[in-house]
Amino acid sequence: MNRLFWIVMAAIGVGLVLLMINNDAGSTFGVENSDFSRLVWLGAIGVLVGAGLVRSGRPLGAMARNLGTWAVIVLALIAGYQYRYELQDFASRVTAGLVPGSPLALGVEDGHATVTLDKADSGHFEARITINGAPIRTVVDTGATSTVLTAEDAQAAGFNPAALSFTIPVSTANGMARAASVRTDELAIGGIVRKNMQVMVAAPGALSQSLLGMNFIGSLSGFDVRGDRMILRD
Repeated sequence: MNRLFWIVMAAIGVGLVLLMINNDAGSTFGVENSDFSRLVWLGAIGVLVGAGLVRSGRPLGAMARNLGTWAVIVLALIAGYQYRYELQDFASRVTAGLVPGSPLALGVEDGHATVTLDKADSGHFEARITINGAPIRTVVDTGATSTVLTAEDAQAAGFNPAALSFTIPVSTANGMARAASVRTDELAIGGIVRKNMQVMVAAPGALSQSLLGMNFIGSLSGFDVRGDRMILRD
């Protein structure tokens, strides 16, 4: 094995010398230098792997099966990387069907993140956002001037309703209610993230579900509704 090691090292050395000599020419033995360098390294790795398999003394059939298994794994990893965005979209669609309010699709348009929401059975668009890292299910309400959290959701996001002063009047589906103003460290939906955003916390029992209001929607570059889908654009 020591002899093989030095032979491989000598081959790599010769390859490097040839690349340096032919640097200005751009090719070695009619092969582009970049491709030739890859051939040197892949050839060296192939020789070492082959020698290790031969020295292991295992039957050729077993070695062939192992190599085939590893080849399938490598190809699967390569395919997964190449189709990562399609797989992400598929995963988002599955999650949207299992977890209400989860984005139907995540994407990028002109360098800006987009989030596609599906209309819920209630007829409203729901969005599963995160506030300070806590997942919160909200209803997209373009009639609400501010994002409003239930007391329970606010507590999950790290706010203490008992320490808040509910003095601000807000309009909800159940009529007028009292709320308190707080600021989030981070509010995010998919790849759309907002820092230090002001939101309201409704008094305990005043709101049945949190609302994603126009202070967030208005910070977007745009949004539109296409049938049962809403697309948010950062």
